[in-house]
Amino acid sequence: MTIAITMGDSSGVGPEIILHAFKKGELPEDFFVVGDYSILDVCNRMLNYEVPLRKSVDVGDVEKGYVNVLDLGLLREDDLSIGRISKASGHAALKYVERATQLALEGKVSAEVTLPMNKEATRLSEEGFSGHTGYIAQLCGQDKYTLMLASEKLIVTHVSTHVSLREAIECVKKDQVYDVIKLTSGILPKLRATSRIAVAGLNPHAGENGAFGNEDQDEIRPAVERARAEGLEVFGPFPPDTIFMDALKGRYDAIVCMYHDQGHIPMKVLDFEGGINVTLGLPIIRTSVDHGTAFDIAYKGVAFTASLRDACKLAVILGQG
Repeated sequence: MTIAITMGDSSGVGPEIILHAFKKGELPEDFFVVGDYSILDVCNRMLNYEVPLRKSVDVGDVEKGYVNVLDLGLLREDDLSIGRISKASGHAALKYVERATQLALEGKVSAEVTLPMNKEATRLSEEGFSGHTGYIAQLCGQDKYTLMLASEKLIVTHVSTHVSLREAIECVKKDQVYDVIKLTSGILPKLRATSRIAVAGLNPHAGENGAFGNEDQDEIRPAVERARAEGLEVFGPFPPDTIFMDALKGRYDAIVCMYHDQGHIPMKVLDFEGGINVTLGLPIIRTSVDHGTAFDIAYKGVAFTASLRDACKLAVILGQG
C-alpha cells in the first residue's frame, strides 16, 4: 500500500523527522512525501543526513531507496523561517494536507499520515482553522468523526477537541456521545482482542447522581444505555479520576473522553513518544504523529521519530482491513 506523508510546517520538526526516520529505516517501503523539495533539501544539508532525495512528478513516479517528494513548489529555501511563526509555512502546510487528502479520496494512495502544523501560523491565511482533524473531515464531507489517540498502553477517543472548555460542555449531548462510542467500537477489533469501552464522566465523580451537575445522568448515561442495548460492551459513565487506572489494569480497551484535555493529558503522561493520532469516521485512512511542531528544537537533529514510525505502522494495519 502507498502512504502519503505530509511534510508539516516547515518551520518545525516535520522535515527532519522524515529524513531521520528514513535514515534509521523506520518508514514503510512504499511512501512518498507531499511537501516542498527545497525545504527537505536544505534540512538534509543542514543536518548532514545525506538522505537521497528525489522529486516526483506524480503519485506513481517513485523509486525505492529515495525519499520521493511530490513537490508542490510552494516554498523556496529563502522562505524558510526555522522556529518562527510564518504565514507562508502555515499556508503551505495546509496545502500539503489538502493535496494528500484529495489523493486519498481519489484512491491514489492507501493512507495519509500527517506531520505537525502550527495552528497559529495556519490561521494567518485560514481564519478559524482549528486543526488537522476538523479540516480533513470537512474535505471529506464528514460531520460524524472523532479524534482517537492510541498507543500500546492506552486508547482514548473524544467527544470534542479543539473548542473552549465552555463549548466542550455544550458538546456533551446524547447523540454525540453515542456517535463517538460507535466509532470507537468500530475500530477496536483492528487494534485489540476485545472491544470493552469505558465512558468517562464529565463532572467530578461522574456527577455523583446530580450533586455536581446533571450532564452525566441526563446526556452520557442514556448514550451508554443505547449502545449497550445494541450489544456493545460499553460501560459508564465513570469518575474521570479513576477510570484511566482501570483501563491500564486491562479492564477496558478504550476510554471515550468528553473533551480534549481529559483524554490528552493521561495519554501524553503515559506515552508521549508512542502516541498516535487517528481520525475515525472518515472514508479514508488518516493517522498522525501526536506531537507539535516543536519550534524550539527544529533543525537541531534531536526530534524523536517514534511517533511517525508508529503512525505509519498503524496506517498499514488499518489499510489491511
